[in-house]
Amino acid sequence: MNRLWVRLTLAFVIVTLVTVITVSGAAFWNAGQVFVQFLARPDVLGGSLLKALQEHYRQHGSWEGVADLPDWVTQASGPASGSPIIPQLHWLLADAQGRIVYADRPVLSSQKLTAGELRSAQPLVVDSAVVGYLVAMPPDPSSMDPTAQSFRHQMEQPILIAALGAIGLGLGLGLLISRSVAAPLATLARTARAFAAHDWTQRAPLKDTARITEINEVARAFNDMADSLQQAETLRRNLMADVAHELRTPLTVMQGLLGALLDGVHPLELKEIAILYDETRLLTRLVEDVRELALAEAKQLPFAMQAVDVGMLLHAAAARFVAAADAQQVTFQVDVPEALARVRADPDRTAQVLQNLVSNALRHTPVGGRITLAAQTHAAHVQVSVSDTGEGIAAQDLPYVFDRFYRGEGSWARTSGNSGLGLSIAKVLVEGMGGAIGVESTQGQGSRFWFTLPLA
Repeated sequence: MNRLWVRLTLAFVIVTLVTVITVSGAAFWNAGQVFVQFLARPDVLGGSLLKALQEHYRQHGSWEGVADLPDWVTQASGPASGSPIIPQLHWLLADAQGRIVYADRPVLSSQKLTAGELRSAQPLVVDSAVVGYLVAMPPDPSSMDPTAQSFRHQMEQPILIAALGAIGLGLGLGLLISRSVAAPLATLARTARAFAAHDWTQRAPLKDTARITEINEVARAFNDMADSLQQAETLRRNLMADVAHELRTPLTVMQGLLGALLDGVHPLELKEIAILYDETRLLTRLVEDVRELALAEAKQLPFAMQAVDVGMLLHAAAARFVAAADAQQVTFQVDVPEALARVRADPDRTAQVLQNLVSNALRHTPVGGRITLAAQTHAAHVQVSVSDTGEGIAAQDLPYVFDRFYRGEGSWARTSGNSGLGLSIAKVLVEGMGGAIGVESTQGQGSRFWFTLPLA
């Protein structure tokens, strides 16, 4: 009973039944009225009663004494022609104002004809003036002649057959339409259950739901959700695998070195302690990067938004890395216009983004290369860029440089001391401040990382 197709079928059946009963009842009633009107027609009755009534009014000038007319008895038993289909009729006679002056059934003398009775009444005309109305009342079905009853049944039988046919057609169409609506929903439910059972390849078949727009939209929304969940699950698995891999490297180094110290292979000197200390710093940096990335993606990382001078942050970033750049014989250049507009951002988070981009550029810029920090004001934002003259990034790697732990092959292979999360963190930080980030690169010529921040 709770099935959708059952409920839809019942709804169709109920609507069909109500419609058929209403229409059939109206048709039966109308057929009876038309039948009575047919019986009361002068050409059917023979016209003797009408002529007698009109002659009575012409002689008396009123309807007094009309009840004594002998034609009432004659017409109540049927017409002079003796037609077998004419049943016994009952009569109402009213004056020109519609007041009943005679009835072969008890009525109030002051009672008037109804609007419906007036419409079916036969007017009585004397000297071109309507002087009264004659109304034939519906006959008693039990008093009808068998031939008259057969005639009436012949009128009602087509209506009854049409009503039964309409009920059957409504039931069939209701069942067909309800099943066509419920079938794609059942398919969608099976797909959802399979997907919930971790079958990530399951998708709703859009071909089966294309006939109904709303269900097709639900199927498309389900498939979009499934794509997002599958991608999130893939990223989660990759993150777990990458974190485990990144943690394994420093732990393996520490375990090996500590084992060698315990076995006396290496003497306990400051050099070995320094190696252990560097590995613990790498572990600390990795754990902190993973934590910060998780908070940022969950939108739980706080931002102290305020008006920020980007030019000052660029000069500060260049000063922070100038010693390392000199050691690698890399030139730093800062290109900031004097009238650079302020942006609305978190200064500490913006400095962190710059630090990640500059350190990344410094790792991949060879001796004698150049790193340029620049900023330009646009209509609604300021664009900041970090360009280098390094080896560049392969075209197939460009779409993935902001993914967690992603580093391309060859010159983009893992670099010591890099957690592989810097660019991912830079991306979520910039987007968290209402900006966008991207990269342009030509292999062999260098790369240009840029990000935008809204104007203050």
